[in-house]
Amino acid sequence: MTKSAIPDFSYDPPTGPLVVLYEDRHIIVIDKPAGLLSVPGKLEGREDCLVSRLQAERWDALVVHRLDCDTSGVIIFARTKTAQGFLGQEFEKRRARKTYTARVHGVMVGDSGHVDLPLCVDWPNRPRQMVSHEMGKPAQTDWHVIGRSADETRVSLHPLTGRSHQLRVHMLSLGHPIVGDQIYATDFPRLAPRLMLHATELTLHHPETKAPITFHAPIPF
Repeated sequence: MTKSAIPDFSYDPPTGPLVVLYEDRHIIVIDKPAGLLSVPGKLEGREDCLVSRLQAERWDALVVHRLDCDTSGVIIFARTKTAQGFLGQEFEKRRARKTYTARVHGVMVGDSGHVDLPLCVDWPNRPRQMVSHEMGKPAQTDWHVIGRSADETRVSLHPLTGRSHQLRVHMLSLGHPIVGDQIYATDFPRLAPRLMLHATELTLHHPETKAPITFHAPIPF
């Protein structure tokens, strides 16, 4: 793909109230809609984002992690610096367990598998990422099939690392890009108006009680 071939995406974020899945004095958990940036974008006109909308209602919300603009589902924010630091370590030390649901093109062979392919940015084609055994950072994903239809497979994805576009590139590497992916599924028919990738579940330790807690966002597709 050349730089001129990268789709020119317009940014028209969804409207409507935020869906709060859980909140207390330490954390806020949101069901992020697809099409909304997690944090402000670098380009002009991309200031509207989830954290700015949330802070307009809850001034103390602090960023812990991000979801891709086109991905929906569970995302957690801290409400104190202490909670932010604790939750950041949950992700950095890989104690946070994330589950995604996706619709992918084609009928996958086998019921489960593991992808271990290092990733790095494809600089001439940003924001596209690519597999690189020379320059890439380690990236691993577990997957298992939930269901199949004539031309699609529904899968549950468990990223063991947190690289940019990891799930999208790893599914592409298997020959089954995610339905609706305007970056990595350009050779496939567009069968959905959005990226069919949803952060279904997040399990980590609560910053105050230190007990494991799980949050779930209903699958919208």
